[in-house]
Amino acid sequence: MRRNHVDILTMGCSKNLVDSERLMAQLHHAGYTVSHDPEVCQGDICVINTCGFIGDAKEESINMILQQGQRKSPEHAQTEVSGSNQKSTSSKSRSAKGRLRKLYVMGCLSQRYLTELQEEIPEVDGWYGKFDWPRLLADLGHVWDATLTPGRIITTPSHYAYIKISEGCDRRCSYCAIPLITGRHQSRPMEDILLEVRQLVALGVKEFNVIAQELTYYGVDLYHRRAIAELVDRMAEIPGVCWIRLHYAYPTDFPWELLPVMARHDNVCRYLDIALQHIADPVLEAMRRHITSQQTYDFVSRIREELPGIHLRTTLMVGHPGESEEAYQQLLDFTRWARFERMGAFAYSEEEGTHSATAYSDDIPEDTKQARLSRLMRLQQRISAEVQEAKVGTIQKVIIDRTEGDYLIGRTQYDSPEVDPEVLIPLALAAECAPGHAIPTPGTFVDVRITSADDFDLYATPATDKQSTHPSVRI
Repeated sequence: MRRNHVDILTMGCSKNLVDSERLMAQLHHAGYTVSHDPEVCQGDICVINTCGFIGDAKEESINMILQQGQRKSPEHAQTEVSGSNQKSTSSKSRSAKGRLRKLYVMGCLSQRYLTELQEEIPEVDGWYGKFDWPRLLADLGHVWDATLTPGRIITTPSHYAYIKISEGCDRRCSYCAIPLITGRHQSRPMEDILLEVRQLVALGVKEFNVIAQELTYYGVDLYHRRAIAELVDRMAEIPGVCWIRLHYAYPTDFPWELLPVMARHDNVCRYLDIALQHIADPVLEAMRRHITSQQTYDFVSRIREELPGIHLRTTLMVGHPGESEEAYQQLLDFTRWARFERMGAFAYSEEEGTHSATAYSDDIPEDTKQARLSRLMRLQQRISAEVQEAKVGTIQKVIIDRTEGDYLIGRTQYDSPEVDPEVLIPLALAAECAPGHAIPTPGTFVDVRITSADDFDLYATPATDKQSTHPSVRI
């Protein structure tokens, strides 16, 4: 056990990761040694930043709390929590060593289920909501320093970071518990965001992944207008910002002035993450998405027309209450037509407190949901393979993330960290990528020629004939 050493474990999404990074900076400033997601937790203090979005995420968070609780009090090793599985399914499962002195839990799960968790898991010394970090610090005997610069300790590779531009969401989609957890949409002041970007550039960050629960609503509360286009425009002008990538937009009332900004700046990636969820009108209405099937088709077409070569990432849902076989077939047809370069999907699960949990019956059997999900993902796998194969022979600009085995691993502008395809360059050839024939280090941009593709990743060699670089085209 290491004294005055805090292990922070982050569950869930990149928005939670940014919260953990801010807390880490405060703890470090207060004199603690801080580790993030270590393979083995050895600190005397542990903070778990939980996720409470869907059932699987909640179970994973609870299992992690129980696992760390065993370090604190072995006599409580058999603690049971209603509805949870004692065997951890977490990818972050750790064989912890040493005794834990203090265990704190923060984030979405404790924001939503504070009373129940306090009663059922007594090993936890303190429960905090999603925005309650100053109180956590106060309970450790320190004061939150709002003037701290920089305000985060980056846990990602040093060449890229996530930039969270707002909290909360004003949408009330039928299935989603996020507004119940995070509350109303709250934009960060533009100058604060731009200052953070400049600070991160000074630390060596080159790639900025902009995130929010609804990115395209940015500015409505502060400036009484959708200001995402202005924000991206100003970010792109900051020296040292090499790539900007946009995540989690919303199709209804989309700010079309954003597309000319994306087209004008070479450092704004031709990439947009925008969850569409479904295409059938009855399902869209039941989901309270405030958009029709035809409007969705028109929406995708317009983006493709105004930004040729853009890669769209979307999320689709199967099994929402009332989804008929006909509606599901429409979803398959839409997926074939849209040919999303990146797509994730999940089966509906009822979340207490949401509109769908009170207004509808979860009337689709689980095996039907899973069969629909599997068929949809098989379709997308074929589309993804074709998208990848179409890149063979092209020259792509790639940022190097790491070395792994016999390869340099990188990504194109069309690939977000952790979730999208990677580009593998044989180490034996990698030195040809850089002047002086030095093997490129993480954060280096190189030009490569794509030589082959599988369903997910691309394989490449250094590009020596730059004249044959392919322009951005629709793939």
